[in-house]
Amino acid sequence: MPGPLEGLKVIELSQIMAGPTCGMLLADMGAEVIKVERIPGGDDTRTYSEPSVNGESAAFMMMNRNKRSIALDLKTEGAKEVVKRLATSADVLTENYRTGTMEKLGIGYEVLRQLNPGLIYCAITGYGRTGPAADKGGFDLIAQGFSGLMSITGDPGQAPIKAGSPITDINAGILAALGVVAAYVHRLKTGVGQLVDTSLMEAGVQQTYWQAAIFFATGVSPGPTGSAHILAAPYQAFPTRDGWINVGGANPANWLRLTKLVGMPELAEDPRFKTNAARMKNLAALTAILSACLKKRSTREWLADLDAAGIPAGPINKVGDMLADPQVIARDMVVELEHPKAGRTKAIGLPVKFSATPGGIRRPAPLFGEHTREILVELGYGDADIARLVSEGAVA
Repeated sequence: MPGPLEGLKVIELSQIMAGPTCGMLLADMGAEVIKVERIPGGDDTRTYSEPSVNGESAAFMMMNRNKRSIALDLKTEGAKEVVKRLATSADVLTENYRTGTMEKLGIGYEVLRQLNPGLIYCAITGYGRTGPAADKGGFDLIAQGFSGLMSITGDPGQAPIKAGSPITDINAGILAALGVVAAYVHRLKTGVGQLVDTSLMEAGVQQTYWQAAIFFATGVSPGPTGSAHILAAPYQAFPTRDGWINVGGANPANWLRLTKLVGMPELAEDPRFKTNAARMKNLAALTAILSACLKKRSTREWLADLDAAGIPAGPINKVGDMLADPQVIARDMVVELEHPKAGRTKAIGLPVKFSATPGGIRRPAPLFGEHTREILVELGYGDADIARLVSEGAVA
């Protein structure tokens, strides 16, 4: 099915998570994405052998569907020439090397934009391409700590805890994709490309909107609050007789509904809990009262009644439970693919739906260098040229 970005050609010189997230989103929305993998080895996630499906890395297959693979040794002149040809014929090039690496190779933004003034060049780095930390490399764990995320995650008094998912990697990829699309809109108007620059650091800082607002207003750095909201209550996880549920009863209407549902309407008039500000001030007492009440019944029973009352609530699923949920399935968030080596596999679907141009998953993740010859032919290389590149070790 065609996607809204059908006809957009993207060259991806990225690996592991942030850059491939950007490329995957663009590809799922219809863009043609050519993944340039380094010789030897390819994308680092290819070496993540566990878990694997018939020897193929599950991590690589998850992030690289809908892409074609060309394997290049960027230290060779032949491979650099291939990249220049790719960039000349492309709309977008993405890379997540350390700042300055592409320039040292002779294929940085300034060189490539001379060849293709309409090129949108998207760089994802650890800390951005400017500033005193521009030259530093970046990893999700380091970015979560640097951006303050680990200081607000977990329960008070615990050791610093990172988010369970690589949130700065994934968010940087989403920001990069948004930046690419915005730059593409500009190019459609003007014909001029540009440099799109984002980082893991900025992707982490962006996640601290509420906490930064508190600091700007008070001068105090917020700490972790467990599952509880930092500005509203009750809005957190509560224990039940057989597990845990999340309850969002913070706004006035839902708070009144909740007090009636749990059989304690008097809480609504209790000075400690009458307003959101009062509830936040007395959160420990409120949590103890509601926890004692909710422990009396099962998760299933409470969720049924909370849903019927119109109070936002939900289970705390394990990943497997989430992937099997009827709503997740109905929204096509689990898709099946036929991989040439791994066989029938599953992946996460496209999280944005389009009524006229739905996009979707068209092909599985490529084998290493699976499309090298095919892409070289498209670029105008003949058999003799390709044989020369192979003999030089420039391509595989």
